[in-house]
Amino acid sequence: MSILFEKLKQQLEDKLPFACYCKPNSEKIIALVQKTDDLFGLDDFSSGFAFVSFDNEQRFLIPENQSDIYFEKVSISNFIFSDNTNFEFKETDKIFFESIVKKALLEIERGTFEKVVLSRNELISMTNFDLELVFNKLVSNYPTAFNSIFYHPKVGFWIGASPEQFLKIENNLIQTIALAGTKLNTGLEDFKWKKKEIDEQKIVVDFIVNNLKKFTNKVSKSQPYTFHAGSLMHIKTDIKAEISDINEIKEIINSLHPTPAVCGFPKDTAKEFILKNEVYKREFYAGFLGEWNKDFLTYKEENSDLYVNLRCMKIKESHVELFMGCGINKGSIPEMEFVETVNKSQTMKKVL
Repeated sequence: MSILFEKLKQQLEDKLPFACYCKPNSEKIIALVQKTDDLFGLDDFSSGFAFVSFDNEQRFLIPENQSDIYFEKVSISNFIFSDNTNFEFKETDKIFFESIVKKALLEIERGTFEKVVLSRNELISMTNFDLELVFNKLVSNYPTAFNSIFYHPKVGFWIGASPEQFLKIENNLIQTIALAGTKLNTGLEDFKWKKKEIDEQKIVVDFIVNNLKKFTNKVSKSQPYTFHAGSLMHIKTDIKAEISDINEIKEIINSLHPTPAVCGFPKDTAKEFILKNEVYKREFYAGFLGEWNKDFLTYKEENSDLYVNLRCMKIKESHVELFMGCGINKGSIPEMEFVETVNKSQTMKKVL
């Protein structure tokens, strides 16, 4: 076991908080190891590691000035993943999920919303969970993802490999992406997407661009392109904006989160449908997490690097809880949407 993970193991035994992460395509693992079990709000301190829930109600921070900072070089390992992918699921889960997709499609026909992102959870029995092994598998298998661990005894124990940036903030420059549409990775850069996926992703682009334009007229975007994320691929658009007042960052975050990529559009009606019809609590799934007001590699201030908490799992004593979702809009087929959630579950199942 490495020195860093020896420390994290001790933190778990002592029930003390920490955050550990590796940025996309990085060779460094960074950890903020908190010295006490105090729970700090996101607005209480100027820099650290942020962890925010889907509903934006729980906003926590592992503060830099309450933590020791550790760095470790990524351990390059060629893990062999079985071809016998675990596509098992409960028939009752399939029936229920397809029923709420059908219900959502009726609301779309009525004009209640254009899009809603529905999700489900799955419990997998687990004993002798090896944190270091699982995290190294994530980093090795998903090098372009934001691989992370967050633990706080008063909040929970989460691990993820997010393919989706929420916001990257460098002084007055904001960068974000619109990521939507999901297919199994064909390896083809010029994959032909169907109208359903194109429309789904365009809703996300328009929402982000229109909200950023409330704060600045300096907004630019790329053409949509196919983005490969492990065994999956998505439609992606890069978006940039230059703002004049850095103090507007908090307001910008609140206007964007949660985006139509994880909630729907219009946001309020889609969110209401989700909270009413999903039979479990998302908690921090589809929230956001990451560096807050500090780049811990360069130590530049007023730099944040935040990601949507996707392809994640919550670790419990005897099992892990997986979370998978998909965007529902006009043209969605309930059976195919459930298949998409099964495909997305493979990201975490492969490393377990």
